[in-house]
Amino acid sequence: MPVRHTGGVGRSRMTLGMQLLLLQVAIVLTTVVGTGVTAMLIQEQQLREGYQDRMIAVAQSVAGLPVIRGAFDDPDPSATIQPVAEVIRNASDVTYVVVANEDGIRYSHPNPDRIGERVSTDPTIPLSGEVYVGTQTGTLGESWRVKVPIFDDDGDVMGQVSVGILESELRADFLGGLGGLLGALAVAALVGVVGSAWIGRVIRRRIYGLEPDEIRAMLETREAMLHGIREGIVAVDDRGRVVLMNDAAARLLDVEDPERVLGMPVEEVLDGDLARFIASGEDREAPVLSGERVLLVHGDRVAVDGREVGSIAILRDRTELETTLRELEGAQSLAEGLRAQSHEFSNKLHVVSGLLELGHVDAAIAFIQRVGSGGALSTLGDHDGIADVETAALVLAKRSRAGELGLAFDLDPRSHLDATTDARERIDLVTVVGNLVDNAIEACVLGGRIELSIRDDLEPGMVVVRVDDDGPGIPPERRAAIFEPDVSGKAPAPGKARRGIGLTIVQRVTARLGGDVAVDASPAGGARFVVRLPRNSGATSAAAAPTRSSETDAAATPASGGRR
Repeated sequence: MPVRHTGGVGRSRMTLGMQLLLLQVAIVLTTVVGTGVTAMLIQEQQLREGYQDRMIAVAQSVAGLPVIRGAFDDPDPSATIQPVAEVIRNASDVTYVVVANEDGIRYSHPNPDRIGERVSTDPTIPLSGEVYVGTQTGTLGESWRVKVPIFDDDGDVMGQVSVGILESELRADFLGGLGGLLGALAVAALVGVVGSAWIGRVIRRRIYGLEPDEIRAMLETREAMLHGIREGIVAVDDRGRVVLMNDAAARLLDVEDPERVLGMPVEEVLDGDLARFIASGEDREAPVLSGERVLLVHGDRVAVDGREVGSIAILRDRTELETTLRELEGAQSLAEGLRAQSHEFSNKLHVVSGLLELGHVDAAIAFIQRVGSGGALSTLGDHDGIADVETAALVLAKRSRAGELGLAFDLDPRSHLDATTDARERIDLVTVVGNLVDNAIEACVLGGRIELSIRDDLEPGMVVVRVDDDGPGIPPERRAAIFEPDVSGKAPAPGKARRGIGLTIVQRVTARLGGDVAVDASPAGGARFVVRLPRNSGATSAAAAPTRSSETDAAATPASGGRR
């Protein structure tokens, strides 16, 4: 995957911190200004409504005063009405209180010179019996005013009362109350700007001071690295949820879509053994069983700025390593066998030579006939019944290994196995047989005995593998748990792979194929394992079986030694 390098990017442009600061300042100022304008409009409306309520109350109280209505019949109504109106005007803090008759002639006014004159604004609405509220321009200037009718005892309109306040005074009151509001807005804007700067610093610190182009370059490099390496990588956060899984890990763990499992608990994605190992964050390397694979897992905790944020595991498939080790083991077994054969053959030659020197020709001939081929590397003939070359090679290798350890290895003479053209079936069979035999070898001591039986002629379409040993056996209470990972009767040995996974692999391979595996006491005194594996229709006669060397097939066997 190509990776674009961005050395020095972003240096000639505005930094992310400055962009965030300016953006947040613009948002804060817009919000503060909008809030301030709205607050001013609401305050101005409330101020007007407050004055309106006061003016209506004053006007109605004046219109309802008996002294005011009674004065209308006096020869000089203003002599009575003017003092009362002025007292009320001063007490209610309004600009004017004007009382006029039905013809609009004033009986009161803040300017006494205007008394007796006709009102300067239209009195039609109050004289019709309605209340008027609005802004008009009169003799004192533009004012916010209320006009109410004055009714006589018969309910007829006999005059009007006009109460008002100058618009200039309203504006003065409004502006006088803005100081606190503007101060609050200024403080809010200052706090918003400081908070924006702090948020920008926090974000920059969270992303380690990186610019967007640098983050993009790092992500591209990360993707190229994760998808390009052969090792599997799985990362888990401190809550035990999967946050990273590359393609190699998905392949090793048989996960179809690695993106789908992100955010899921690790126990729901991986086998329990592997999930516990990764979640533990142990800083060590160990083989772990996942499905039918034995993975070499290196785990470690992940810390950022001294704080643990999760754990990571690097997965490597041991299949290639196991193949190499088995090839090496096969070569070593062959070399040991050849050395033993050479030594034994040399001894037999010395016996023959001594008999001939002593003149016992007939005895020498009888000795030669008695020992037969005499080699340490025996073979499986047609009478052994194993026509499948890879399985036969595996049995030969295991027989040789058992002989080196001083164990007797017997193949049931009734064994019968036709060759198959299905490569996967051959691999599964040698995996099962190899692990069971390895398990028996581990269980036996010097001088012990192992018996192997492989038969495909007992049940149609079924291969039955039986392995007996004369080891210590398995107590009945442990037989159900013997197929679980890490269940073994032997302590781990330094430098050796973990024990207790061979039988687990046998059980999982058998379950995948739809067969079954059972363990019981053996007549030989140890344990007996019986595995039934379904076989497809790919079996062929011995004549059609492929021919490969036993040593090569044995080395390619993927079975890993099971342990009890």
